[in-house]
Amino acid sequence: MPELPEVETVRRGLEPVLVGRRLTRVEQRRPDLRFPFPDRFAERLEGTSVEALRRRAKYLLADLSSGEVLVMHLGMSGRFRVEMGREADEPGGYYHGTATAPAHDHVVFWLSDGARVTYNDARRFGFMSLYDGATIAASPPFSAMGVEPLGPDLSAAALGELFRGRRTPLKAALLDQRLVAGLGNIYVCEALFRARLSPEAPAGSLVTETGRPKAKAHALTEAIKAVLEEAVAHGGSTLRDHAQVDGTSGAMQERFRVYDREGEPCMAPGCRGLVGRIVQSGRSTFHCPVCQA
Repeated sequence: MPELPEVETVRRGLEPVLVGRRLTRVEQRRPDLRFPFPDRFAERLEGTSVEALRRRAKYLLADLSSGEVLVMHLGMSGRFRVEMGREADEPGGYYHGTATAPAHDHVVFWLSDGARVTYNDARRFGFMSLYDGATIAASPPFSAMGVEPLGPDLSAAALGELFRGRRTPLKAALLDQRLVAGLGNIYVCEALFRARLSPEAPAGSLVTETGRPKAKAHALTEAIKAVLEEAVAHGGSTLRDHAQVDGTSGAMQERFRVYDREGEPCMAPGCRGLVGRIVQSGRSTFHCPVCQA
């Protein structure tokens, strides 16, 4: 599933295309994706303008001139394709393999400048919905979301408050969207490796009994931000389905230091360990048992 960097990469690709444009026509080609579309979905979108395109955790949020917010989630295989000018006038545009075949084009947005944005989702685990902009922050799932890891709210002090007294393994705590919103398996493994922290350590071990963050909390905060910013700069990670809106793959997977490197030498300077893999809550965790002990 695309994680925060992949969703942010898509947002940055769509923003200059969508914001300030009017949705002149919307094609809804099936009644549902992961969930049914809202009532009169296409009708409520047509004629509105996109005033802003935001990201919250792994969700894309398009603020509309109608006062509603179009919420989009990529699921496992969702991707957007942007076609401009002559490309948009020619059905088919471009496709890369069977995963992006025309049969999987489920929603098409026609814009006032002639561009076309198509949502393609082979596995249909993504979804789209419409929320009232005035109440969206208090509505599920947003009301229960934790802090944004790339925003100013994530700090060592914030981690201290969130992790104080928790015996939950550090890996599981970081994946809990109620604590930190947007992190996923890949970048949690990478951040823990950079901070030299064991994924099995209790989350509460990063803070004192009074909730004061230890040096480990500062190191983890810096590692989380650094790995996410690096991933966004490289277009996210393409392991299977993720693609940028121009159809190109991300390149962060070429820079992994620990994820999916089981049995390979640890990349930490001076460490002679080998990358290991353990299973936590049904997910593979990659780490170095030597320098992350």
